[in-house]
Amino acid sequence: MSFKEKRKDLVESLIKRKILTKTEVIDAMLKVPREKFLSEKAQSSAYMDTPLSIGLGQTISAPHMNAMMCEYLELKEGDKVLEIGTGSGYHAALCAELVAPENSQNPGHVFTIERHEELAERAEISLKETGYNSSVTVIHGDGTLGYSEAAPYDKILVTAASPEKVPPPLKKQLKDGGILCIPAGSKSFGQNLYIVRRDGEKFKSKKITGVRFVPLIGKFGFNSKSESL
Repeated sequence: MSFKEKRKDLVESLIKRKILTKTEVIDAMLKVPREKFLSEKAQSSAYMDTPLSIGLGQTISAPHMNAMMCEYLELKEGDKVLEIGTGSGYHAALCAELVAPENSQNPGHVFTIERHEELAERAEISLKETGYNSSVTVIHGDGTLGYSEAAPYDKILVTAASPEKVPPPLKKQLKDGGILCIPAGSKSFGQNLYIVRRDGEKFKSKKITGVRFVPLIGKFGFNSKSESL
């Protein structure tokens, strides 16, 4: 079975499970080649609905989680997006497909931050090879600080678990009316996925589901040795 056929089967299963419901997200999941963001050894597992190791203790999220986060963020053409935790670059490519589709008259842009320089470099290569480099900027740095140079953002996506619902810099960098998606909780268990909406200086959060992500490391996250700074 080809990668394209496996991708279609995965998307169909996510639709049946009512995880994928929005046409634009379905189209993005069908278009972005997940295998291109994995090592050659891992490519055979690209369309299994499971997280996969990408090295350095990091993972590419299970496809159902990519789909959920894209849907809950309500990504649309023209949005400026900040992603914390580039990882493989796959999720950034999905976001780019949604905010800056081909032939867009109003293309958005994705800024994505990765603390591991090696992963940032690999993601840049994968994004270039798949044609998303023009709509995605990869930054090597501490994602808990955000990226003030391009703020404010319509949407912010965090792909690692934070000790608090929204690190202060990300609150400042989210546009009024913007949406943020973040897992938060313990460093290794007891995490939940939250959707946070900004209304002026108020941040209204909604718990979505229990999750398990790698910890968010940085000044406003966990440190690498303990559960809190």
